[in-house]
Amino acid sequence: MNLFDLSLRLQGYPIDEARKELNRLEKQDAKAHKLYVAEKKLEIANYHLKNNPFYAGFTGFKSCENWAELPILTKSDLQQPLEKLLSAGYSKDKIYQGKTSGSSGEPFNFAKDKWCHALTWASFYASYASRDIDLSGDKQARFYGIPLRGKDRYTEKFKDLLGNRYRFPVFDTGSKQMENALKTFKNKPFGYINGYTSSILLFSKFLRDRQLVLKALCPTLKACIVTSEMLYERDRDLMEKQLGVPLINEYGASETGLIAFENEQKQLIIDHKLLFIEIVDEAGNVLPNGEKGQIVITALYNKAQPFIRYAIGDLGILNRDQKTGKLFLKELSGRSNDNVQLPSGKSIPGLAFYYVTKSAMETTSNVKEFVITQTSLSNFEITYVSDRPLDHKEELAVRKAMQDYLEPGLTTSILKVETLQRSKNGKLKQFCSLL
Repeated sequence: MNLFDLSLRLQGYPIDEARKELNRLEKQDAKAHKLYVAEKKLEIANYHLKNNPFYAGFTGFKSCENWAELPILTKSDLQQPLEKLLSAGYSKDKIYQGKTSGSSGEPFNFAKDKWCHALTWASFYASYASRDIDLSGDKQARFYGIPLRGKDRYTEKFKDLLGNRYRFPVFDTGSKQMENALKTFKNKPFGYINGYTSSILLFSKFLRDRQLVLKALCPTLKACIVTSEMLYERDRDLMEKQLGVPLINEYGASETGLIAFENEQKQLIIDHKLLFIEIVDEAGNVLPNGEKGQIVITALYNKAQPFIRYAIGDLGILNRDQKTGKLFLKELSGRSNDNVQLPSGKSIPGLAFYYVTKSAMETTSNVKEFVITQTSLSNFEITYVSDRPLDHKEELAVRKAMQDYLEPGLTTSILKVETLQRSKNGKLKQFCSLL
């Protein structure tokens, strides 16, 4: 048992009971699980309709007779004082309180009751254990942001101490910082890496340039978990090669917990025990498996605050494994509001656009990372970090990709910079529209 496990108990989070409950739910057969979800989602909806004035007012219902009639809850709906969102009987001293990162541009405070929060952590423990990672024992190399000053900074440092984590700075991406990180890996027995995709990718490129494999320098390393940002297959290949360990994709949100965790078959398996996931179209209609739409989440256990049919802001495709019967995200394609609008009226997902441009820019290993900004319908700005500027031929390849894959008549400015601007928590938003 590590210090973090002990701290959960001391704060009143029943982590042992939560583990037992998850084990019980995991043993359900398909028929029992289907009944469980049907009952649990109606139970949590009716609980909040009865005990949560905000949710009752938001829906206009006194009880849930038809699940599909419940309106979709969005992040903007929750941007108000937390006291107005709490259910009857819950106050700040009886809840876990957190704040979303704001990577979607819509940060807000949220609450979980202590049983729900304990279940969330039990889910993390079980998911990590499925990939031979022990949250109670393995030391974590953490590539996350951290507040630069004040109380929040010391809170994060204390959490790192409790959780047996060593945090690497993600705001300073210079070669000196990379060298320091390399020395740390040589001297500490890390069990796994966890952090932002872009930061770990940048470190992997540093290793590639020096023809190093991290596992050879840190033999205790077992895996790398990437989260918070999109993961592309070509980046996965590079990272696995240079880190020397399997890469595991994690999809979660602070307000709902772990949403999906990748198994050995590279399927993002849904946490079906604690969450109910739907894919809906723009009108809120549920789409069948295999069709792309908004990811809508219902937290089945959170009684402190309603997250019922909650649109998290991402797009995805849901599917079911025919052998195991488990639901998984066949595709996760990023924020629903990150779309590129073009002069012709065409609209394409920003992340797909990023991927096309990324392919054109990485014909050489020179480019470390970059950001694309749409400044007007026909104008785009690409800023990038590299050891040397792109030459004329390389810039032409980028502009040609813009014309070929988007449409003719676009203007693209390309600018080399020393560092890219990250959000205050250290994430790198690869595409930004100023429209």
